[in-house]
Amino acid sequence: MPKQIGYLVGSLRKDSINRKLAAALIKLAPPDFNFRELRIGDLPLYNQDDDRAQAPEVQRLKSEVRACDAVMIVTPEYNRSIPGVLKNALDHASRPYGQNAWAGKPVGIVGSSIGAIGTAVAQSHLRSVVAFLDMPQIATQPEVYLQIKDGFFDDAGNIANAETRKFLHGWMDKYVSWVKRITETR
Repeated sequence: MPKQIGYLVGSLRKDSINRKLAAALIKLAPPDFNFRELRIGDLPLYNQDDDRAQAPEVQRLKSEVRACDAVMIVTPEYNRSIPGVLKNALDHASRPYGQNAWAGKPVGIVGSSIGAIGTAVAQSHLRSVVAFLDMPQIATQPEVYLQIKDGFFDDAGNIANAETRKFLHGWMDKYVSWVKRITETR
């Protein structure tokens, strides 16, 4: 049975480079993995007062997360941290206390930016958050902090540079092997 991977894009922008990166990464995955975007743009701002009666959008997200075998997060870096929309989604699906939909979901984290250090600082913050949410993390090697410049993607949305494509294919191979290992022990 194919593994179900939910993926989050930490940017709401229609032409987001991280959305493009997610699409390119999915093309590098083996056919026995199905990817589904976990939409986060329609979530209300997290408010603990709403824990007893979560909005339908929050209930949908939690249901989709529970249906996944693992999660992949593809995020930009905003002001040296994770985007608010991503943190909002992580908070919503982890609440109310004791009903954390993320718990036990293996997570792989990647990201891209136009900046020289890619998303290194955002990913560091994100790793702290997902650790608290009880999400096993793929080992930090290789880390994927990509600087996106013109020509990074070809016209078909693939990674244009052969060496970068090889590097990302290696990351995807390691990620899917790790997900198989983690989920088979459950």
